[in-house]
Amino acid sequence: MEARELYVVVGSFIGFQLFFSGVSPLVSSTLTRGYGKLPPNKINEWNSSLHSTIPDPQHCISQLSDGITELSVYLTCYCVSRLVSTVHAVIVGLFCLYILWFDDAVNADPVWGDPNLVKLNVAITCGYLLYDLLLLACNWSTMGDSFFVCHHLAALYAYGYVLTRGVLPYFANFRLISELSTPFVNQRWFFEALAYDRSHRLVVANGVAMAVAFFLVRIAVMPPYWAKVFSTFGTPAFKRLGLGAQVAWIVSCVCLDVLNIVWMYKIARGCYRVITGTSGRKKGGKASSDDFNHVNNHMD
Repeated sequence: MEARELYVVVGSFIGFQLFFSGVSPLVSSTLTRGYGKLPPNKINEWNSSLHSTIPDPQHCISQLSDGITELSVYLTCYCVSRLVSTVHAVIVGLFCLYILWFDDAVNADPVWGDPNLVKLNVAITCGYLLYDLLLLACNWSTMGDSFFVCHHLAALYAYGYVLTRGVLPYFANFRLISELSTPFVNQRWFFEALAYDRSHRLVVANGVAMAVAFFLVRIAVMPPYWAKVFSTFGTPAFKRLGLGAQVAWIVSCVCLDVLNIVWMYKIARGCYRVITGTSGRKKGGKASSDDFNHVNNHMD
């Protein structure tokens, strides 16, 4: 790994950690007074997501006055982490689109094209993934999820080859486009944390947008992505990669796509229930959020 990429990884890790610790809580408390009434564990997740749109302050206050008085430490941690997640998703997602549309070298040679811009984007993501793994480790009792640890490790394993050898820039960039669905997932969590009714038009609209965005950037792209992958098999460029890079590339992509399909199923089922009015309310009128337990965490 070149010094530039190493500096970006370290800078990204430190930057997101500082954002989590200082900027996100300040922004949230300034723009949304209801944030201060969240329990400690909801606030952490909130801030980790300001990588999303913050709900209307007045509506947040009115909703909170009806029932939310204090959130647990778990919710506080989640709030902060979700703000960070949204910032990361927007930065990386837009950078991905720029590379896809304007980086001719990468598009012309998807396996060995000039990886400079892609490596910068991947380095930012690796720093974020390391930050998020540290956050999960430090708050495992409340935020720990082996599902996301597997997701992060698979991504880091594959991106390590991009940073150290500069290979597969097109495919690495293509995978990162999936981040564009993250802000909608985080926004859904914000609505839930602030006690918005699931039938509220904003919640329903965001739920539909989340399902559509998730499908477009994580599921619909699978056929063209794998068609591009298969087109490289047997070529001199593919053979030049070596077995290690080939295995890291294919295995990590398969693992990530399996996780995305599972998440898509949960999102689609939850979206269908909300739209049809069968939102799965349990006895006593409390809505069940089982279908979103995984996608509501650190899905990056």
